[in-house]
Amino acid sequence: MSSGTAATMRALIVDPEAPGSLRFADVPEPEPGPGEALVEVRHASLNLGEIRNGTGRPPGTIMGFDASGVVLRAAADGSGPAAGTRVTGLAAGSWAERVAVPTESLAAVPDPVDLADAAALPVVGITALRTLRAAGNVLGKRVLITGASGGVGRIAVQLARRAGAYVIASVGSPARGAGLRELGADEVVVGLEPVEQPVDVVLENVGGPSLVAAWSLLAPGGNLQSIGWASGEAALFPVNSTIALAEAKSLNSFGDITRPGPDIATLLGLVARGELSPEIGWRGSWEQVTDAADALLGRRVPGKAVLDIGPAASAQPAAPTTTR
Repeated sequence: MSSGTAATMRALIVDPEAPGSLRFADVPEPEPGPGEALVEVRHASLNLGEIRNGTGRPPGTIMGFDASGVVLRAAADGSGPAAGTRVTGLAAGSWAERVAVPTESLAAVPDPVDLADAAALPVVGITALRTLRAAGNVLGKRVLITGASGGVGRIAVQLARRAGAYVIASVGSPARGAGLRELGADEVVVGLEPVEQPVDVVLENVGGPSLVAAWSLLAPGGNLQSIGWASGEAALFPVNSTIALAEAKSLNSFGDITRPGPDIATLLGLVARGELSPEIGWRGSWEQVTDAADALLGRRVPGKAVLDIGPAASAQPAAPTTTR
């Protein structure tokens, strides 16, 4: 490459005129800051929120947050993994051939872990791990997880069971509950009406009426972690529903994804030891990103959707999805 010519790469960018508001483009390669590693991306994963809301970002924005690959250039400040290390991390603009990732947002991928599995972990894994941690000790407690068939839900079911909770997984249809008992759910219910006894902790992924109903199921002293808003509906609490002559209940928001590297490393360690499954429900070439997004929005993906990026990606067929 001649001096003065900026290196370019292929990436998926926001384009309101394109199908699904996404298209491929040649864009400048990122210039890492002192505390960032340049990573060659091999796999990236989709999250429902970024598909639903991210395509409304300014045209030209490179999409994506979850990525795994190999470090091409280590951080200039000496932090983080060396060149050649297999890594996964969380960084804006990960649906590209290369991405600059803060080293505090990176984790080395253990040899037993496939890079595609690693790419499925950052956003959903951090969300499930940190919200359970915020809920406190769940040993012997009744933990309700709504939207349990999604990426966050399936990780949360496994982590809650591993922590000794009695896990109730709520899903939108019987088909969406497939595999959740095998992951550790003690009960799998459709909606919340079948839940008759109070629960101690709720990990709430759905929002809207589900959030209101889950609050009503919470025992005195219980805690509700509001994680997501998959329903897209408003939550309208009945008058006085937050008032009771009993030990106070609490509702917590979530959104802290700062310095995720150590927690991603913890999740990867569990995967390496066979104690956690990343739960990939769709996998295919990033050329098929609109198919993956449609399947995710249409609730046809149990768990995560993963894109294969790079020269070999065009030969990778999409994994079959089940209509849910």
